Amino acid sequence: MDEAQATRTHHHRHLEHARAQVIELLSRQAVERELVHRSEAVIGAARQDVVAQLVERQHHAALQQRLAHFHPADIAFVLEALEVDARALAWSLVRPERRGAVLLETTAAVRRALVQSMPVSEIADVVRPLDPEDIADLVQDLPEEDRRQVLAQLDQTDQAEVRSVLSFPPDSVGAAMDLDFVQVREDASLEAVLRLLRRRRELPAHTNELIVVDRGNRLRGFLPLAKLLLGDPDDQVAQAMSRDPVFFYTDDRMPEAANAFEKYDLVSAPVVNLHDQVVGRITVDAVVDDIRERAQTEGLRKVGLSEADEDLFAPLQQAARRRWPWLAINLATAFLASRVIDAFEGVIAAVVALAALMPIVASIGGNSGNQSVALVIRALALKAVSAAQWRRLLLRELGIALTNGALWGLALGAATWMLYRNAALAGVIAVALLLNLTVAAAVGVCAPVLLQRFGRDPVMGSSIILTATTDSMGFFIFLGLAGIFLA
Repeated sequence: MDEAQATRTHHHRHLEHARAQVIELLSRQAVERELVHRSEAVIGAARQDVVAQLVERQHHAALQQRLAHFHPADIAFVLEALEVDARALAWSLVRPERRGAVLLETTAAVRRALVQSMPVSEIADVVRPLDPEDIADLVQDLPEEDRRQVLAQLDQTDQAEVRSVLSFPPDSVGAAMDLDFVQVREDASLEAVLRLLRRRRELPAHTNELIVVDRGNRLRGFLPLAKLLLGDPDDQVAQAMSRDPVFFYTDDRMPEAANAFEKYDLVSAPVVNLHDQVVGRITVDAVVDDIRERAQTEGLRKVGLSEADEDLFAPLQQAARRRWPWLAINLATAFLASRVIDAFEGVIAAVVALAALMPIVASIGGNSGNQSVALVIRALALKAVSAAQWRRLLLRELGIALTNGALWGLALGAATWMLYRNAALAGVIAVALLLNLTVAAAVGVCAPVLLQRFGRDPVMGSSIILTATTDSMGFFIFLGLAGIFLA
């Protein structure tokens, strides 16, 4: 185990230990409160109240002291692991000046629940020290009236910047851009730029280059800090700057920005409006956060869940209702597959081995199709395949399915013959596997493309279509061939 991995393992164990300590404090408080209430007959009601208050204050102080030493991300980790009542208590003990930083580290579902439980004046106090883009991130889920009241309590500059960020679509670069950046004029000297930076005393995070603009604030290039520090102070910025910057428009999508950051190893990049005027920058931490959130969201949506389900301790009835559509669709597809089986009841009764072999064909077809779905969804997200190349991709996946179907169909047929000593049955299941893998490959490629073309989410819908098709068609192909050759 290398040093970095050892450090990560140690940090994770520290978090687990810290969370266990917080939960233990909360549990001990609940138990001692119950013991105090049970002792009412012995110590009297008035004295019981005093004892209960002392016990509660003692535990609150211990918990508050424990949380005070946590990083905001660690506090968020603990809050997400607590049930609703315990979470509310722990949240009340987080220092007000740290709450904004903690909220930014929590999952969207937990953050939404915490913010919506706070009065408007308290929300305003929490977000006031934050950067405008962070404020926008926290207030965007509030009801319109509450959001308006929170913004009204900010100073005019912050109000204008927050409203500017909120005006962009949630998935756009404009909504994630950082408004704190350093820009310099191309006709300035390097010495003048150095004096400017000294007056600032502190550079914005993830600043590895300065944005260069002209008199109209239009993007001209970027000045790497290395060239600024090592260049001749009398040189102009125009002599030292690079004139081919990677930049984004405010309405570009974040997945496109993520691809560019990965491709060009960017740390930050300027963001411009439709007039090519610099209005902000996008940084690597915003891109990483977006990638992580998108991966988590897509992982949930593949099984019919949403961001709200990230909160493991959300109210039971709400969580159950969110899962109804997925279960209803799966119930319908399972019922369709059962009707296919019922149509071949006579064949199954005549050849009992069919009942044991049917799930194999459907299961392998579903697994193979999911591989095609994953590749196509990735290609759609990265825009890696042009319209003219989709036919070639489909033929490629069909070729792979035919190759694997022939190979593993023969293997399955051989195993079937060894078990049942029935050559016709072995041939039927081998051909059925080949055909179902071919169907799965076709659906795996076509379903995500068609869903996206019709404005639907290919991540959520493709697996449903694939499962329904491979189950129903797998049973139909296998039992249909059995009815022809084994009846």
